[in-house]
Amino acid sequence: MNIFSKFSTALVIAGSASILASSAFAAPETYTVDSTHTFPSFSYSHFGLSTQVSRFNNTSGTVVVDTAAKTGQVDIQIDMTSVNTGFELFNQHIQAEDFLDTATFPTATFTSSKVHFEGDTPVAIDGDLTIKGITKPVTLEVTHFVNMPHPMMGKDAIGANAQVVIQRTDFNAGKYASNVGDDVTITISLEAVKS
Repeated sequence: MNIFSKFSTALVIAGSASILASSAFAAPETYTVDSTHTFPSFSYSHFGLSTQVSRFNNTSGTVVVDTAAKTGQVDIQIDMTSVNTGFELFNQHIQAEDFLDTATFPTATFTSSKVHFEGDTPVAIDGDLTIKGITKPVTLEVTHFVNMPHPMMGKDAIGANAQVVIQRTDFNAGKYASNVGDDVTITISLEAVKS
């Protein structure tokens, strides 16, 4: 084999390796939600006097991201019985039938249909939000996203904040809506670690 042939062979091998490496890099990556650092919160106007903020303590799910293909998938489950208003009596009150009705509908879900990217960064997520058995299309605005090695776990991790405004009357949770705001801002602070 002459020098030219060896050089050509080396180029083919290098090119093939590069293609394989690119394919591996472009593969979708699956991340499992870290329930100890993921909290959906919700806020609303209370008689116009103040903005009340509460959260849910137990959340699970997965996030799939392929930055090369500019695609993603988000599946989130929220334990509605874990609502935390700051007061145990109100935790029970808000779980009643006219509000969250957690006895019948203990779980809320969000399942994405499309993730919108700007460059390598997701900026919005279309999907279906299900509360009290009622499903509505929503779009979450991603206000923060980072992909980096987790400093303690030694694995790749993602972090994100996203929010959306819904009307609680759309989900049959409209008691006192004329006084207590119908508009509810849902904000999710999420961390997830590569599976």
